[in-house]
Amino acid sequence: MKYVMLLLIILYSGRATAHEFTPTYPKLEQSYMEGVLKVSMRLFNKRNDIRYYQVGVYDDDWNKVPFVVMGGKIINVEYLETKNFDVYIQSKSRKKVRYICTMSKTLQDGKTKTLLKSRICSKVK
Repeated sequence: MKYVMLLLIILYSGRATAHEFTPTYPKLEQSYMEGVLKVSMRLFNKRNDIRYYQVGVYDDDWNKVPFVVMGGKIINVEYLETKNFDVYIQSKSRKKVRYICTMSKTLQDGKTKTLLKSRICSKVK
């Protein structure tokens, strides 16, 4: 009986929700500009307490790789909303790029503190 109760507690305890970031394995493609590659990404916000996500690009050792996102590296995505965006990277950095990530960000209003920061990464092929 103890095991059944423990299982019920685990199953009905709070559910952790984050955000969705796709594709999981994006491919860099030539953009309309010479010497610049792009990858199209999609971000879906499943957290009603978060509205902003920061984009980051990293190499195998988690060092930052220079990149550009039109509109800025911090993206506003409302609850249950999807945003599509393009990440632009110099062609010379192609072999360095390994991960494209998004991380939830909170506004620093002094009142609200999130208990969970989420970071999701896609691995570049």
